[in-house]
Amino acid sequence: MEPIRILLVDDEEHIRLLFKEELEEEGYDIDLASNGFEALDKLRNRPFDLIVLDIKMPGMDGIQTLNEIKKINKDQRVILCSAYGEFKQDFSSWVSDAYVVKSADTKELKDTIKNILGV
Repeated sequence: MEPIRILLVDDEEHIRLLFKEELEEEGYDIDLASNGFEALDKLRNRPFDLIVLDIKMPGMDGIQTLNEIKKINKDQRVILCSAYGEFKQDFSSWVSDAYVVKSADTKELKDTIKNILGV
């Protein structure tokens, strides 16, 4: 069986590396993108089972990126991940499959991934 492929999109390198390390320990195949434009390029060239997407990013924010992702693949599963809990109420974030408040404790993120992917 092929490993589950996840794209982590966050402009903060330490967050990308933390999440990558934590999720690889769970057996996931992780790819990284530092912004929305890079994420869209990767998605056009390779399918992902799930995208974990930061909201506050320079250039193209996570909500704009999410809208572009859905144009490429309307069924793409996406978890929005932000340090800002107020986005949970934002109607535009409802297009995502889940919303996780970013934390150094990755338990909520891991549980959400398992729930969405049914693993």
